[in-house]
Amino acid sequence: MDAAREKNVPGQTEGGLAMPIHAAAGHPPAGHGTHPHRPRSRHRVLMVVAGVLGVAGAVFGGRYWLYARDHEDTDDAFIDTHVVMISPKVEGQAFKVYVDDNQQVKQGDPLVDIDPADYQVKLEQARAEVVAAEAEARKAAGDAVSAQELYAKDRISRQSYDHAAAEAEATKAQAELARQKLDATKLDLSYTRMASPISGKVTRKSVELRSYVHVGQPLMAIVPKQVWVTANFKETQLTRMRAGQKAAIRVDAYPGRDFPGHVDSLQAGTGARFSLLPPENATGNYVKVVQRVPVKIVFDDPPEALPPLSPGMSVVPAVDLR
Repeated sequence: MDAAREKNVPGQTEGGLAMPIHAAAGHPPAGHGTHPHRPRSRHRVLMVVAGVLGVAGAVFGGRYWLYARDHEDTDDAFIDTHVVMISPKVEGQAFKVYVDDNQQVKQGDPLVDIDPADYQVKLEQARAEVVAAEAEARKAAGDAVSAQELYAKDRISRQSYDHAAAEAEATKAQAELARQKLDATKLDLSYTRMASPISGKVTRKSVELRSYVHVGQPLMAIVPKQVWVTANFKETQLTRMRAGQKAAIRVDAYPGRDFPGHVDSLQAGTGARFSLLPPENATGNYVKVVQRVPVKIVFDDPPEALPPLSPGMSVVPAVDLR
């Protein structure tokens, strides 16, 4: 009876050794049915991912370092060109305006006509003055010849002869002056028609029909197709930069596209040195600031092959220093 009772006691084995109650009750031990290798597998996955990311970072970092070692770029760069301002050489009323804003013009195309009536009147007056002056010069020259003959025969004094000769020279000079005035009047009349000095696009037009314009007043600007890049590189970026080096030009207006170009020249002076108020470092407290030097970068493609590029557009050039 005691032996049987001992067999039925939970937690004991047949030999009287202790057994866990849940085992005796038929329950599986703790941890049975779970996967103790899962945390270790997760750790391996994380280690593999970290290794892959590390290798990728090293590859991309190495490629960037190799690129940055032989390239210099800046976002302080803009499209530039020679903008030609159109101003009249004579004053008057705008008789006719041939162009409008953003119109394409060719060299020699008419832009503005200034009323020529006043200058035509001045031209006729100048012609009349030339006729009168030449007549006076011919008469004085004849008198000088007669005076010379009379002086040779001792019929007039030396003083009378000198006076006639001087009068002839004076009237000759007056006739020459009248002819020069006529030429200037003709030139002024030609200035009443303003033609485009270059081919390009009309920009900032301010003249209107029948408005009165003055000498030197800006009426419009002509922007040519020939453009380039003015890039303001830091002075520390110019150590290996030379004219002729290749450049890749990215224009903000055309993302995802690089335009080939090359360095044309470096300005002989920093931008601050040629500013309106250049710094005076000899006075006051001095704070060193990294200076920037304008670098001219030209496009390799002809203007006709380029998309519309306007002065002032933002670009990012990258110069290959190799």
